[in-house]
Amino acid sequence: MSRKDSILTIGVVCGEHSGDRLGAELIKEIKTNSKIKSMNKYSDIDLYGIGGPKLEALGLKSEFDFTEINVMGLVQPLLNFRKLNNLRRSLINLFIEKDIDIFIGIDSPDFNIGIHKALKNSFNVCNNNIQVVSPSVWGWRQNRIKSIQANIDITLCLFNFEYKFYQEVGHRSIHLGHPFSELIKPNKDEVLKKYNLQEDKKYISVIPGSRESEIKYMLPTYIEFIKEHSQKNKDYIYLIPAADKRLLNSINKLLNKFKLPVVIKEDAMQEFLSISELSIVTSGTASLESAILECPTIICYKTNFINYSIISRMLRVDNIGLPNILLGDRYFVELLQNNFTKENISKALKDTLLLKEDSQNIAKLLKDMLKGSGFLKAAEVISNPF
Repeated sequence: MSRKDSILTIGVVCGEHSGDRLGAELIKEIKTNSKIKSMNKYSDIDLYGIGGPKLEALGLKSEFDFTEINVMGLVQPLLNFRKLNNLRRSLINLFIEKDIDIFIGIDSPDFNIGIHKALKNSFNVCNNNIQVVSPSVWGWRQNRIKSIQANIDITLCLFNFEYKFYQEVGHRSIHLGHPFSELIKPNKDEVLKKYNLQEDKKYISVIPGSRESEIKYMLPTYIEFIKEHSQKNKDYIYLIPAADKRLLNSINKLLNKFKLPVVIKEDAMQEFLSISELSIVTSGTASLESAILECPTIICYKTNFINYSIISRMLRVDNIGLPNILLGDRYFVELLQNNFTKENISKALKDTLLLKEDSQNIAKLLKDMLKGSGFLKAAEVISNPF
């Protein structure tokens, strides 16, 4: 038996930190679980493609920095079309050269669908295309379902409503569930000690996002809010977690001009949220993380005018915040585009603080909703397709 015959070769493409965490959990199960190893002929796995620090810790040598493909909206991908297309083509060529057995695209659906399609159309290359994290096809641009059905073999869904949607349209999927279903709130005293924070202060977490474009559009308004709110509320400190050093530097550059009671730390999201009275969050996974850590949230979102004009016309859902979508109601305030102002954030504070009384019940309800088949079940299906 040649080395190729005994090695499961996996191509993986991940473009952001939340996806990096999900991909790492999945690969870890494929790599280490004895039940999976007993099911198939492979003694080990090789990883190729791009990912973040957690996937790289499992043996992936990224072809380039995974943030290169982290663009959002409709305008940014068009402006960066040539660059993104060249990066995509380089990955497709790599996967064909390495004759991968499985391709796992994690989030970044518009970038990954091109790879799924190319590999599907390549003779004898990768007949097992997996997409981890469903595109928001249930919420907007529903015409994408045809491409998904034609080029993706299995979609691993974080949420049950996504899984049900795919059942209705006849696309094979697994309700993976979300890792936040197992999220445990950090100990407050330990967090205060770790970051040298005062026990007699009140804390608000401000989450500007995990992309440079989000920092650009969101952080200036958050800073304006902090400037005004801190003048009238001297007992508050504002906590800003940065996803990585690059974003930490970007945030510091914008904040260094002001003397504000702000603490900025890398990779401190869960700890900061766990000690905060409330959070002000750029819409995304962080809004769900906040609600599950019993920290009521104000959900905000702003992009450029063209992006928003197009996206708002395509939306098929009433809410954009994940906790609101799961709860089926506008439980947490959403401030979108022109409504995203320092004045509206201030107005939303009082009602959001009142939600603290019911935060434990909401957190439990959301965690129950996020339970699925789990990474082991998904890894079994993915690693033994033949």
